[in-house]
Amino acid sequence: MTEEVRLVAWVRGRVQGVGFRWFTRAKALEIGGLSGFALNLADGRVQVVAEGPRQGCEGLLDWLQGSDTPGHVDGVTEIWDTPRGGYDGFAIR
Repeated sequence: MTEEVRLVAWVRGRVQGVGFRWFTRAKALEIGGLSGFALNLADGRVQVVAEGPRQGCEGLLDWLQGSDTPGHVDGVTEIWDTPRGGYDGFAIR
């Protein structure tokens, strides 16, 4: 049985105005089975919330922390939790 999880990640660096949310959504859809959103925050970070199989969420986190993202990521802070549901697909907010 696959464990379902909730990942909340805050990505800091040059991640606004570079298509970061769009590419995050595209990566989540490519991984498959994930729902949630990517949101620009007023302080320049992007918040990513993803729910789904642990393996998929870990894959998304690895991508967020990697060098294949648009812009430049200085760091990612993440919190793992139980899914809350209520998301219809993966949205850009």
